[in-house]
Amino acid sequence: MKRAEKAERIRAILDELYTNPPIPLDHRDPFTLLVAVVLSAQTTDARVNLVTPALFARAPDAASMARLPILEIHDFIKTCGLAPAKARNISALSKLIVERHGGEVPRTFEELEALPGVGHKTASVVMAQAFGVPAFAVDTHIHRLAQRWGLSDGSSVEQTERDLKALFPREAWIPLHLEIILFGREHCPALRHDMTRCPICSWAATKAAREASTPRKK
Repeated sequence: MKRAEKAERIRAILDELYTNPPIPLDHRDPFTLLVAVVLSAQTTDARVNLVTPALFARAPDAASMARLPILEIHDFIKTCGLAPAKARNISALSKLIVERHGGEVPRTFEELEALPGVGHKTASVVMAQAFGVPAFAVDTHIHRLAQRWGLSDGSSVEQTERDLKALFPREAWIPLHLEIILFGREHCPALRHDMTRCPICSWAATKAAREASTPRKK
C-alpha cells in the first residue's frame, strides 16, 4: 500500500474514533496554554494539570507572572520535570511578552520561538490550538507512530513533521495532531504492544516494526 493510501485510511479510522478531540492540557487562554505546554516537556499532561490551577490562580496573565519571583514559580511547579529551568523560562518569557508584545502572546512562529523555553513544537501547539493556524506539532507519540506505520522513516522529528504535512491535507493537521496522540496513549503503546489487535498497526505497521514487537525465542 502506498503511503498516501495508508495515510488516508489511517485518517478515516482516527476521525471515527475521535470527534472533536480535546486539548489534554487545561488552560483558559493563549498565555495559560503557552505556560502549560512549556511545563509539559518531560512531564505528563496529568501532572501539568495538577500544578497549573494554583499557578494560574496566582498569576493568570503575563504581567502578573512576570512579577512573581522565580522561586515562587518553582514552588508551584516543583513536581514537574526540569522545574528549575522551567521556572526561569516561564519568568523570562512572561517578561518578554510584556515588554515586546504588550502582554499578549505573539501570533507568529518566529516571535514565539524567540521566547525562552519555546521551541518549534511548543510554538506549533500554541499556533494551532490558541490561534487556529494549521500546524503539526510532533511529540514522541506522533514521531514513533509515524515511523511504526511507515509514514516517515523516523530519522528526525523535523523529517516526520515534513512527511506528515505532505501526506495529510492542511485542514486536517490540527485535529490529527491530537487524534494521533490520543491513539498512541490509548491503543498503541511503545512497548509490549499486540499489533494483531490494534485497529491500525494490524494492517499499517511496517515489517521492521512487526519484527521489533515480536518476542524473540530463547
